[in-house]
Amino acid sequence: MTPKALGIKSRVHANVLILPQSLFVAMWRLGFFFHEMGFGLLSVFLPLYVIAIGGSLVEVGILSATALFLAIPASFFWGYMSDRTRHYKRYILLSFFASAVLLYLFGLTSSVWSLILLYSLMSIVHVAHEAPKNILIAEYYSRMDWEKSYASYEGLTETGWLIGLVLGLFTSLSGFSGFAVLMVCSFLNLIAFGLSAVLVADPLLVFERSLVSIEKSLNFVYQGSLLAARVLDGKYVTEKLRRENIGAFSCSIVLFSFATSMLFTPMPLFVSDVVKSAAIPIGFVFVVFMLNSGGGVLSYFFISRRSDFNSSKSGMQRILLLRGLFSFLLLGVSAVGSALYGVSLLTLILVLLGVVNAFFVVLMLSISMELIPAGKAGLFNVLVGVGGACGSLIGPLIASQQWGFAGVFVVAGAIFLGAYVVLKWFF
Repeated sequence: MTPKALGIKSRVHANVLILPQSLFVAMWRLGFFFHEMGFGLLSVFLPLYVIAIGGSLVEVGILSATALFLAIPASFFWGYMSDRTRHYKRYILLSFFASAVLLYLFGLTSSVWSLILLYSLMSIVHVAHEAPKNILIAEYYSRMDWEKSYASYEGLTETGWLIGLVLGLFTSLSGFSGFAVLMVCSFLNLIAFGLSAVLVADPLLVFERSLVSIEKSLNFVYQGSLLAARVLDGKYVTEKLRRENIGAFSCSIVLFSFATSMLFTPMPLFVSDVVKSAAIPIGFVFVVFMLNSGGGVLSYFFISRRSDFNSSKSGMQRILLLRGLFSFLLLGVSAVGSALYGVSLLTLILVLLGVVNAFFVVLMLSISMELIPAGKAGLFNVLVGVGGACGSLIGPLIASQQWGFAGVFVVAGAIFLGAYVVLKWFF
């Protein structure tokens, strides 16, 4: 059987498998929408809440870094457990319900260190849904539909995150108390739990990723036999037979996450400074990040509508080059003569960063499901977490030194270019 025929077989069987679950396949993401809405609101509110109850910027950094580092081993553990037991729904429900309970407890404490402890605990259980939802998409849909399916999921949840940002702006302007905002976040996660309990279903059989792995192995052998035949026929062969280097791919994920976190962790402060210099109300900071998120939403839905969109190494390389270019372009924001033009340029660059980020996330998720073996699905979130945790510490550190934000933009741009080199020459 040729690799091509095997690929067709895997897609046919996967489609036949999910037909009885069509209702669940169509609606299972709905709970994640409300979950992301709650965390979109929390992302804006939580640092402000820490300051409001007597904390400092240092304690905000400790809260963020501690949670990110604890989430790294937790991601691998939940991915291992979900693949070992082949029960994915239970971990999704655990994540949403535990988040709802812990967010409620947030509102009952006025101690910064108690809040840090609760947030660290939440980071451990919160990531329990990440690996299972990646696996569900890979198993619900055939390989040829992975890119569109991941894009559709990310577009829906990014829309939820965007609405959460809007909700954060609304609660801020309306004078909601800290307890009331946390109850809203908790209630949204409770809704996510209820919807997921009804709509999410474990696949009857789990084999699409295994078939894709077999297909790739057979294709490797097939390509090798073709090259060997050409050599035996006395033909000159310049092609090289290479497998994808999972180490290089993993390194590129860490570098991408590292540069992204380094760039965006101190970004609200930079946007705030630029907005203030243009004498624009500080609330416009929320608008800038809403537009950044909106750019990602448009990209995700564009990809989900493209029947010819497929994963490619060259596509990832181009996106890394663009991310590096846009990072360097941020240096020009402060150099623009008019403060108003500076705000306009900054907004445009952040929107474009949101657009290209969506493409990279979809490609990264799809290829990771091909390369990462069953039982280690949490490795993807571990790699993202390692880069994100390190970047969240180093970004603000560089910004606070004499180089300021210019140093952040240069270093982040260089790291994006480094990730490009790794993908181009070693993957």
